[in-house]
Amino acid sequence: IIMIPVIILIAIFPYSQFGIEIPMLQFGFVTLSAVNIVMLVLFCIASFTDFLDGYLARKNNLVTTFGKFADPIADKLMQLAMLVCVTVRVHYMAVLVGVLVIKEIVTAVVGAVVIKTCRKRLNGAKWYGKVCTFVLYVIMIAFILLPDIPSNIRTILFALCLISLAVSFIMYIRIYAIMIADTKKRGDAEFKVY
Repeated sequence: IIMIPVIILIAIFPYSQFGIEIPMLQFGFVTLSAVNIVMLVLFCIASFTDFLDGYLARKNNLVTTFGKFADPIADKLMQLAMLVCVTVRVHYMAVLVGVLVIKEIVTAVVGAVVIKTCRKRLNGAKWYGKVCTFVLYVIMIAFILLPDIPSNIRTILFALCLISLAVSFIMYIRIYAIMIADTKKRGDAEFKVY
């Protein structure tokens, strides 16, 4: 979580207003700014430490209630940070920021209602949520590494992100609806994990 504001600050800082010239690095036919490379390195470090933290917690049986709560929030904040970084350069990506925020708020509220009223909860992230996160990260990395992507390819990548967010949202709402229907059909005598 500590890396998130640093990554956003690096992305939005007005370097030219302070007379700071950003070095450009050439890799074959791709020219990258040092800012993009630093953002990518910090993102990779943050992602690796997130993975390592979860792996070590599971391996050493140190999974905590706080970790179960905080880790998904940190993941969503990192996704949001990446989208904000890309939105600085590709303004219509703000639509994805809005869609991500709405998706996460609605699924969190519905999930909390299902836990409270139906005594049921999800057993971790579902495959469609993981696929959505993967698609989002790969495309955001592409936008950061290749800021001069042709507009038609950029539009296709934007559409892929939007579709993956929409499918994930629909699938989570669907599983919550199943949980509610299951409660109505069988009652809520026991706490159940889906």
